[in-house]
Amino acid sequence: MALLHRLRRSLWFFTSPHTSGVHAVPLTPEGKIILVTLSYARGWRLPGGGRKSSEDAQEGVLRELREEIGMVSHGRVEKVANFSHRPDHRRDRSSLFVVEDVRYRPRWSLEIKAVREFDSDQLPPDAAPITRRLVAAAKRAK
Repeated sequence: MALLHRLRRSLWFFTSPHTSGVHAVPLTPEGKIILVTLSYARGWRLPGGGRKSSEDAQEGVLRELREEIGMVSHGRVEKVANFSHRPDHRRDRSSLFVVEDVRYRPRWSLEIKAVREFDSDQLPPDAAPITRRLVAAAKRAK
């Protein structure tokens, strides 16, 4: 799987040097944050990914939540920030959303290794640095 991701990343470098993405801080009705581990990256991460050219950011983040954590319902959706970062040597412009009252049923996926809830004030020690930055940005925006 790691080899496949490296090949895909190399192709992206030439075909999609600029991307638009979406990420979510999904919160359960109890206020827990839902994080994922990916088959091709280290650490617990916020669900999210690339946005299709035909969809707006909110549609994209809700699609990513359905795909990555098996979201079946949600409450309020609030865009809290725009940010830039450089994953895989690309220039990525992303939107960050807080999605409340998320109910989900994880399902098997090649991309997602695990889905788990954490106390939003105590992220796991192996949370990815980008996860920590984005959660902090969402808290500041609230």
